[in-house]
Amino acid sequence: ELQSQISDTSAVLSMENSRSLDMGSIIAEVKAQCEEIANRSQAEAESMYQIKYEELQTLVGKHGNDLRRTKTEISKMNWNIRRLQRASLEAAIADAEQRGELAVKDANAQLSDLEAALQRAKQDMARPLREYQELMNVKLALDMEIATYRKLLEGEESRLESGMQNMNIHTKTTSSYAGGLSSAFGGLAGPGLSYSLGSSFGSGAGSSSFSSTGFTRAVVVKKIKTRDGKLESSDVLPK
Repeated sequence: ELQSQISDTSAVLSMENSRSLDMGSIIAEVKAQCEEIANRSQAEAESMYQIKYEELQTLVGKHGNDLRRTKTEISKMNWNIRRLQRASLEAAIADAEQRGELAVKDANAQLSDLEAALQRAKQDMARPLREYQELMNVKLALDMEIATYRKLLEGEESRLESGMQNMNIHTKTTSSYAGGLSSAFGGLAGPGLSYSLGSSFGSGAGSSSFSSTGFTRAVVVKKIKTRDGKLESSDVLPK
């Protein structure tokens, strides 16, 4: 705008060159116009700057509020996230502890069952061993008893054979058990000889006696001592 006014003034001066002009007043007028234009332009520029500054300040304030609100929301979200994570971890820990306790209880129950099964197995294994030991003790006692009676029978056979010629044999059975032995001596019976057999078995001792016409002989067949079903000693004690 200032440039256009200067051009217009130059054109007027060129057109009125023939006239006598007051250059000092013209220059002063132009200078005044230029100063006015400059002042107006400066005022407009300052006004525009102030408007822009205020707009920017308003925008900055708005964005500052938005920023603070966003920061607040972010803080709340972070707090909620931490709270949810803590709750999730606490739930996971509680669940793991519960599963661990259940696992320990199951393991203890299984251990108790295994110990009970082991104890039953030991008892089941020990029972046949005890029964076998008892049977072996009984067998040993019977074997010793059989051997003792065999020796007695052999001795009696020899004695009866030596005295058979002068004796009449008379058999008398004194007990059901002695009857079995009488049948064993049946083949040796002869006239003029008689014998009697008495047998008794108590808590660990037994005895037998043989008698014939003209002499009597008593023999302690066997003496057995036992304790808790186990054989302690066995002796043949002739008298």
